Amino acid sequence: MEIIPFKGGFFMSKLICDATSSKTIFEIRDYLFENLKPIISDNRTIVFICIGTDRSTGDSLGPLVGYKLKCLIRKNIILYGDLENPVHAKNLHQTLNEINSLYDDPYIIAIDACLGNLQNVGKVILDQKPLFPGLAVNKDLPAVGDLSITGIVNISGNFEFMVLQNTRLFTVMTLADTISKGIYHFAIKAIGGRNNSIVKVLENL
Repeated sequence: MEIIPFKGGFFMSKLICDATSSKTIFEIRDYLFENLKPIISDNRTIVFICIGTDRSTGDSLGPLVGYKLKCLIRKNIILYGDLENPVHAKNLHQTLNEINSLYDDPYIIAIDACLGNLQNVGKVILDQKPLFPGLAVNKDLPAVGDLSITGIVNISGNFEFMVLQNTRLFTVMTLADTISKGIYHFAIKAIGGRNNSIVKVLENL
């Protein structure tokens, strides 16, 4: 989990948007498309790492996004982390080693939940920098990603572990729906190949 205090709005390399807005899916799509144009042109493998665990409501954002995108894998797009096989503190090092051994110069997009200010709960942040999973609960884990996508699931403060355990599932699901749909539409715009199976998953979950 990454704690990110901010006032909101747009920054040079950062997109901050509201998961409940109908525009956000397309803002995520266009942000990814514009920033990943050189990566796509170079035929580099894009790896989405969805970080978190289904054992904690507040930390389940990554696995939920991975579950919703499990049919996304296609040319040069790889996905790690879902409800069945989550990527978390205990296997993050192993997962990163595996990715770097299997793919030549992969471009990694890390997805995780984070804690923030009350007025920013429910916001999605896309930034051209890695994220630091486990920061909110004092875990020493490596920075992950060339680009990061985080969803603010609850407020930061004391007793972060308890905050995560008492996070509303509705908030996490809303963020997961928006992020997964934005990524899916990015893949359609960038690479093509509408997948009816994943459309059904995104619409019904």
